[in-house]
Amino acid sequence: MSLNGQVCIVTGATSGVGKATALELARRGATVGIVARDPERARLVADEIARAGGGRRADVFLADLGAQREVRRAANEILARCPRIDVLVNNAGVVHLKRTTTVDGIEATFAVNHLAYFLLTRLLLDRLRESAPARIVNVASEAHKFVRGIQFDDIGFQRSYRAMRVYGHSKLANLLFSQELARRLEKTGVTVNSVHPGAVASSLGKNNGRVAQVLIGLLVPFFRTPEQGAATSIHVATAPERTGVTGRYFKNCREARPAAAASDAAAARRLWELSDGLTGLAS
Repeated sequence: MSLNGQVCIVTGATSGVGKATALELARRGATVGIVARDPERARLVADEIARAGGGRRADVFLADLGAQREVRRAANEILARCPRIDVLVNNAGVVHLKRTTTVDGIEATFAVNHLAYFLLTRLLLDRLRESAPARIVNVASEAHKFVRGIQFDDIGFQRSYRAMRVYGHSKLANLLFSQELARRLEKTGVTVNSVHPGAVASSLGKNNGRVAQVLIGLLVPFFRTPEQGAATSIHVATAPERTGVTGRYFKNCREARPAAAASDAAAARRLWELSDGLTGLAS
């Protein structure tokens, strides 16, 4: 599907699935904007996108997605520079082996993997509505099945922190957010879906020191390539047959059934209200 004339925003686009997603969108003719933390890596990826897209250089929006003030600044810059947004791919993600908090005092995995999706999307939502038909793709994971539900009584895992459980918890939040947002955007022309990229050889988790990097290196031969991992994001963002499809979960470019906890409408509404408060949007 040609994306000529369309504007696509991708977070976490300096490596792995995000980079592969941004490059493929550019190859299909889109004007691509990338949200990234590292200016030098962002510059290099923007150059690659220009080569892939026939000279169209990517717009770069710098932000540490763990800091809400930076998410807000990036959103303002996107709105100032992008008169339309046809596709938003929330892709950035982290795994922390040890519990850490952001400058906002929020557990970092939940802050980056869920609240950054929530806040950036909400801040760009009017522009997406104005650009309809538009699509939002939230990169989740089968890891959402590691937990049975949202831990509302200890959202920051202060009592007990296990890295993959915390990661799965944040990915369940992605699915619940997608469900609730799809409900709220019904009949607006903006669709919201979540995807599982598969186990991908990417930089996810490499912020956890030498031991983690060695373990990831040993597993790389069993992982998908970033391009293979990006395939489902690209499919959901662009496939004509997905026009109007919303509130669904995809893996391997096909609709899939998530865990029962990901279809809990009451939990989705409660998570929305909690996220509203944690990001200051409620006020």
